[in-house]
This record gives sequence, C-alpha cells and structure tokens, in this order.
Amino acid sequence: MPQAVWDPLQKLDSNTSSEAPVFRRRKKGHLDKTAVWRIVSNASEQAGIDKHVSCHGFRHAHASHALDRGCPIHLVQIRLGHSSISTMG
Repeated sequence: MPQAVWDPLQKLDSNTSSEAPVFRRRKKGHLDKTAVWRIVSNASEQAGIDKHVSCHGFRHAHASHALDRGCPIHLVQIRLGHSSISTMG
C-alpha cells in the first residue's frame, strides 16, 4: 500500500463517526459501490488479469492471507464483521 494511503489510515480515530468516509471521492463524499467496482475492474484490466476479479474476492483473499500469516481467527472474524467464527467457513 502506498505510504500516501497508509499514513492517513493509521491516523484514523476510533472515535470518528462510522458514517465518515475512509476513502473519499475526488469531489466530495465517500466512494459508492459502483465506483469501487470500477476501480477494481480497471486495476485488474491494467494488471493484465484475465480472470474475473471482485471486491468480495479481495475480502476472501485478505482473510486467507491474514490466517496464513498467523493472525488469530477471532481478529479476522472481527475485521470481516462476522458474528461467529462458524460463519467464516
């Protein structure tokens, strides 16, 4: 992740409203689903990836990589917003 993205993420305050956008549009407000899909689609195309790439796939990849690298499963569960570890299978 580029330092220009990482630094502001590290400065996020846990007291910030859950409605406050983390990733903002260039003009104003948060990125909507369509914008995120467009970004993912364009990035995969530019990378020469011929397979279908989805935001949900990134979610699964994040969980898998975190677990493969020793992250405790309960932390992955919390990060994914699952109410139970049993819903992660």
